[in-house]
Amino acid sequence: VAVLGVTGEDLPAFIPGLLTTCGSIYALMLAATVSEKCARVPALINAISFGPGTERARQHTVEYIKRSDAGFYVFDTRLTTTMVIKFMYAWCIVVVGLLTQLASSG
Repeated sequence: VAVLGVTGEDLPAFIPGLLTTCGSIYALMLAATVSEKCARVPALINAISFGPGTERARQHTVEYIKRSDAGFYVFDTRLTTTMVIKFMYAWCIVVVGLLTQLASSG
């Protein structure tokens, strides 16, 4: 049975695209993890004791790190795991919708 001109014999041709998509999502998740780890650095620096008389310098360092807002950015938007999960969720809805259309037309 051919659906939109695609038969069962053509399905192996979709494997490279599927692997590329999974790899891209994995890379986005890794990049978002970097942003999440960068957000925890100020608390780590603040918890370390550098000896007496260094509280002021430590506080300046923590403020500098907070204001630098380090992380992974895409089009000037900080990438977070929440954004990646929402992106994956939206694409899952699109794929399920397309599969439902294909199943109902066949």
